[in-house]
Amino acid sequence: MNRTLLVKNATVLVTMDEARREIPDGGLFIRDNRIVAVGPTSELPAGADEVIDLSGHIVIPGLINTHHHMYQSLTRVVPGAQDGELFTWLTSLYPLWARLTPEMIAVSTKLAMAELLLSGCTTSSDHLYIYPNGCRLDDSIAAAAEVGMRFHACRGAMSVGVSRGGLPPDSVVEEEAAILKDAMRLVETYHDQDRFSMLRVAVAPCSPFSVSRDLMREAAVLARSYGVSLHTHLAENVNDIAYTREKFGMTPAEYAEDLGWVGPDVWHAHCVQLDEGGIDLFARTKTGVAHCPCSNMRLASGIAPIRRMRDRGVPVAIGVDGSASNDGGNMIGEVRQAMLLQRVGFGPSAMTAREALEIATLGGARVLNRDDIGALAPDMAADFAAFDLSGVGFAGALHDPVAALVFCAPERVSFAMVDGDVVVRDGRVTTLDLPVVIERHNTLARVLANG
Repeated sequence: MNRTLLVKNATVLVTMDEARREIPDGGLFIRDNRIVAVGPTSELPAGADEVIDLSGHIVIPGLINTHHHMYQSLTRVVPGAQDGELFTWLTSLYPLWARLTPEMIAVSTKLAMAELLLSGCTTSSDHLYIYPNGCRLDDSIAAAAEVGMRFHACRGAMSVGVSRGGLPPDSVVEEEAAILKDAMRLVETYHDQDRFSMLRVAVAPCSPFSVSRDLMREAAVLARSYGVSLHTHLAENVNDIAYTREKFGMTPAEYAEDLGWVGPDVWHAHCVQLDEGGIDLFARTKTGVAHCPCSNMRLASGIAPIRRMRDRGVPVAIGVDGSASNDGGNMIGEVRQAMLLQRVGFGPSAMTAREALEIATLGGARVLNRDDIGALAPDMAADFAAFDLSGVGFAGALHDPVAALVFCAPERVSFAMVDGDVVVRDGRVTTLDLPVVIERHNTLARVLANG
């Protein structure tokens, strides 16, 4: 192939490389799907097949979303689920989600990924844990390929319904043998461990209150036999803590350790109520955390102790979480909220703009066990996003464009690339007819809501 691309004249290019360079009049020289050179525009090779002039833009590594439930974009702000905490919210929505169809999974994935791309995100995980009416993770995977987003597809599962002391209705749980068999099929069919992979599969039982101890243990054994990552929810709110103590006689962190769910191949969503012992355990074992500030605020779950986690060495990333507990999937907005929420909880110096941006790039790459994304440097993936600094939201803030990107109101990207392919140009997704997707998505959302 040897297709070359020169990105030039960015007002500032944020590398997130080892030196954390912020390069004025910066640019990238790209060959096929990887970066060859990074630096001031004047120092980059000439003669590229295509030249993209990003004058007046800030260019950053593509943001990395480490926790989502994309199907939930179909059930935003549902009446009856707007004002409850986690368990109330879930029990209100389970009956709607029981009516999901394969088309709904596919269309909601496209919609959610478009929303992410337009907010600067180029890599996303998705935790799909409910499979009614013939739905499969394959539906999400096919949609992701169409959109062109780098994807970590998490084979979620629920196996303990209300009749066995769990939270979900029995109608939406699966047999554990079938769960494990399908996880094996998905890993063997789709998982690509190579560098610059566009698709990886993780094994991801939903939560301690929806699966058995046996399934958690067997899932860990299965994942490690294939060398894939593990993902679940943990310590999200006080009711989550109370459930784990009552059912298992342990804290969530102790339960995770007992099941083998700690280590650099594991990342847990939320961890809002992770105690001091849990923080030490995660730091010692390099167990990852996906911090989801908007969802945590929306459900009144609390403020995750991210400052303490970071100070002790816990790998931390950012996730938008499901679009029914966040009601949005704006990744740069989530970066801003992560910074602001730590300041609310722990003081004005608890998180800087640049640290929040680092967590959403390098932090995400570390949690997903990738060494090819999260930074703009030679031999890294050609994944980046560019924001136009000329908009009203940045007016008066151009003395520090990097801080402005996080402090100021979230803006839509004007240009984005994934794996060397342009996925957003002039503020529009190039791989989808987005108005058509939105129209179909809204139709399906009405069908879901009305039964």
